[in-house]
Amino acid sequence: MKNNGSFLGRLALQQRVLPAYRAPFFDLLAQSCERGLSLFAGLPRPSEGIVSTEDLGFANYVPAGNIHLFDGSLYLCYQRGFIDWLADWNPDALIVEANPRYLATSSAVKWMHKRERKVIGWGLGAPPLAGPLSGIRQTRRIQFLAQFDALISYSRRGADEYAALGFPREKIFVAPNAVSRRPLSPVPSKPSKVEQLTILFVGRLQTRKRVDFLLRACAELNQNLRLVIVGDGPERQNLELLAKQVYPSAEFIGAKHGEELKTYFEQADLFVLPGTGGLAIQEAMSYGLPVIVAKGDGTQDDLVRESNGWQIPPEDYPALVSTMRRALSDVSRLRKMGEESFRIVSEEINLEKMVEVFVQALNSLD
Repeated sequence: MKNNGSFLGRLALQQRVLPAYRAPFFDLLAQSCERGLSLFAGLPRPSEGIVSTEDLGFANYVPAGNIHLFDGSLYLCYQRGFIDWLADWNPDALIVEANPRYLATSSAVKWMHKRERKVIGWGLGAPPLAGPLSGIRQTRRIQFLAQFDALISYSRRGADEYAALGFPREKIFVAPNAVSRRPLSPVPSKPSKVEQLTILFVGRLQTRKRVDFLLRACAELNQNLRLVIVGDGPERQNLELLAKQVYPSAEFIGAKHGEELKTYFEQADLFVLPGTGGLAIQEAMSYGLPVIVAKGDGTQDDLVRESNGWQIPPEDYPALVSTMRRALSDVSRLRKMGEESFRIVSEEINLEKMVEVFVQALNSLD
């Protein structure tokens, strides 16, 4: 079922959970499926801190009965009702998370293939494994991926990892992870000379975000900097206490969402995420901001390039300080890099482009 701009069939899409930030993508994809999209997802564990939603405007949401087993590297999830949902929706194609830890997936793939319908796996990639059971896990991973008719990766790095495991390169599609639509307004204009530069962080205040590094770095740089920290989380109190000691002028704004964030992005000169994660990177770039981010799972590689920012090793405080010093030393360069950030999210990485790749992958199925 092929069409240049849409998938003519009925699509089923499985997720372990439905994060609130992903809802706009699923709704946009649903509008590109002529016979509709049904989404099957369950609830996270309370300890995960994931803000989930059931609020979809175009996609049909069906709750999964998630059973969470074990923790850490042993974590597994079984989703009750998977086959019943497929039988009720009767899809022409199925997209699932390409994660072997989800125990109901293989049964769903067999259900689809028995009816001569295709299944696409969607995932981060397949980074190298370590440990005494790595050989067994690698074999299991290869077998798990082999059941799919195509794969969609979040990044080029992930696509390379899938190909290295023997999955046919021509059946791998790259849909760079996006959380925002294409900007509708022109790139914001910022002055080339300012008395005080503003550093912005947006994200959940957790230990792994390394906001403590950012506070200490601003203190060490000893420049006239305004540091704005937007977000909330379990580490907020500790970070505020640290700020009083090392950088008292730091502003803790609290959690903000949607239009509430606009003012802070517009006022910023540089966006910094010193720890792991980074859903706000694309949004920052849509406001014409250069970015400094810690290297992660590969999704940052496509967004953050030498032309618009810097990737630093995670947990490397000296690298953060030296990179921030370099970034802040040339305001005119910062502005040019911000313009490139805006171009990237306008032309290459946004929700519209992400949907295009999904439709392309669906329409590639025989």
